[in-house]
Amino acid sequence: MEAEPIAEQMIVLILQLGIVIFAVRFLGKLVKKLGAPQVLGELVAGIIIGPYALGGITLPGFPEGIFPLGAGSLAVSIELYAFATVASIILLFVSGLETNIKLFIRYSLAGGIISTGGVLASFAAGAAIGMLVFQTSFTDPRCLFLGVLITSNSLGIVARLLSDQKKMDTPESVTILAASVFDDVLSIIALTVVLGVVAMMSGMDAAGGLHIPSILAIAGKAFGIWLGCTLLGLVFSKKLAFILKLFKSNFDFSVLALGIALILAGLFEKQGLAMIIGAYIAGLSLSGTDIAPVIQDRIQGIYELFVPVFFAVMGMMVNFRDIIAPQVLMFGAIYTAAALIAKLAGCGGPALLLGFNVKGALRIGLGMAPRGEMTLIVAGIGLAEGILSQQIFAVLILMILITTLAVPPLLTAMLKLKSPGTRKNVKGDTSAAMTWNFPTGEIADLVMDTLLNDLRDDGFYIQTRNLREGVSQARKDDISLSIHENENIVTIETSKDNMHFVKTAIYEVIAELYESVQKLKDSSDSEAMKKDLLESDGKHNHTLLSYIKPECTCISLKGKNKEEIITELVDMLAAQGRLLDRDMVWKDVLEREETISTGLEHGVAMPRAKSDGVDDLVVAVGIKKEGVDFGSMDAKKSRLFILEISPKRISEPHLQFLAAVSAVLADKDLCEDIINAASPEKVAEILRNH
Repeated sequence: MEAEPIAEQMIVLILQLGIVIFAVRFLGKLVKKLGAPQVLGELVAGIIIGPYALGGITLPGFPEGIFPLGAGSLAVSIELYAFATVASIILLFVSGLETNIKLFIRYSLAGGIISTGGVLASFAAGAAIGMLVFQTSFTDPRCLFLGVLITSNSLGIVARLLSDQKKMDTPESVTILAASVFDDVLSIIALTVVLGVVAMMSGMDAAGGLHIPSILAIAGKAFGIWLGCTLLGLVFSKKLAFILKLFKSNFDFSVLALGIALILAGLFEKQGLAMIIGAYIAGLSLSGTDIAPVIQDRIQGIYELFVPVFFAVMGMMVNFRDIIAPQVLMFGAIYTAAALIAKLAGCGGPALLLGFNVKGALRIGLGMAPRGEMTLIVAGIGLAEGILSQQIFAVLILMILITTLAVPPLLTAMLKLKSPGTRKNVKGDTSAAMTWNFPTGEIADLVMDTLLNDLRDDGFYIQTRNLREGVSQARKDDISLSIHENENIVTIETSKDNMHFVKTAIYEVIAELYESVQKLKDSSDSEAMKKDLLESDGKHNHTLLSYIKPECTCISLKGKNKEEIITELVDMLAAQGRLLDRDMVWKDVLEREETISTGLEHGVAMPRAKSDGVDDLVVAVGIKKEGVDFGSMDAKKSRLFILEISPKRISEPHLQFLAAVSAVLADKDLCEDIINAASPEKVAEILRNH
């Protein structure tokens, strides 16, 4: 009899997850396109589909809506909240993995001092506002939580902004990143202390009080457990990595590493500490090992599934009517102002004493100001424990939205100022970088692919999850390489001690490729291959030919030579708004033509290129009945030109399209029909419907 309710709960959970996944993907990408952090779109998605908005509307079979209000202090079902809890563990585990432990240690003094100043100022400001609003004492759990909630900045948002601005290696940026790591650690310790205080207070009677020695004892216990577990994790990290690598498969040891995070999170919660502390320590312990980038790579799919759901569930906790309530707006404005001022003063002040000038101190203060992931996690704990009300939670969401939207443009403006942020010139460090400028982007791609394969064969663990952005990492033992590709330029960053290894690796790659190209030239007949291409009678996919558009077709090209024809076709695409960068596309097509002519037989030429100047496959068709010399294999002038451009790092049917067009153009009579077509619409019709 009880199986039916359980089955019904599972059905509802599955439907809820499906809806949440679609909502966070759509709004997350939309907000990202508008230039705002994706996390904001995921939060807003939760608010829109949550129980206080669309999710509470009565539907057939769902009398209380698809997202009915949960019991107790939770606005969602316990099942969905459990899913979000697992997501928060994954989020903190990955945050720990991404921590640069060497950077953390190296800049620990400046970062620690600046972070401590910001955390203390933020905690004091938040708790003081709580005391004023609630007219209560400092030890009121609400005041303590209001203090903890604004102690940590958003490392993810700040790191992405600094990376986009190419400022990751400036003194201010390095200090911000180091201080951000300390922020996470200190806020976790503060949360542990506050939870301990709350637990102790709940065990007291009304006449009982909480004394300073008791608070210090709780703080000492929390800090001791965190420090002890962290040190043990770092000391035994290589042994742990060695044990995990015994499972050989990258997927196996990556999933097992996540399992360690879940176990440690559960044990910490069992001891009265927050789950997220255990998850963060698990990630931090493995962050300095050679398998860290592989673990990040392999669990990326799990991360992308779970973590956006966490932010959506946090959004569902918000009653949007509370956000627009006058008292919440006023409270939110005051709390947000306090959060911003506390970081600017608490972090910027110490920065002035550590060798930074006013500009540098402002950059650091602004970099520490956005709030995000950690604030939401702590707020969710406070809400689940019944310490925070829905109205206070709405205030927190308002504060996150404002700091996340307002601060990045200000920080970007400060970073663009040319003058340095330090009072003295900063001496170089032990890191080094080497750059290679290859003739074309295709050669750079080939070198990078070969290098990564060679490193894998040499036992390196490769992280490629940012490969579409031209960034990858390679680690083995104490060697760590950061590899960047931007068009035809490849840059490798590592320590100075490893630079000889990098030079050797690149030399071997180029020698290997040179030998392979020579063998390819000796064994291939390009002219015969082009001839065979147009003699093919293979099948083709009509859907692929839908890329051919009448508005990108011209039946009377004016160009008198190959370069002018290509320029005309590229300009036609640019005029239709199909290109991100017209000059880049033009350059890439001409470079491709220099490699080997795309002039075929029967008056056909198919110039093409892969380029970062487009984000989708685009096609332009042109006709010049008089023809021009395109270096065709039959030495005849080309009259029909089909230009195809596809993006370098985004999956598009580049080869399939070329094969489909080649199959159509194998018909000589059809080529003549296209060349003599009376209108662009007719050209497109013949090509697409043949």
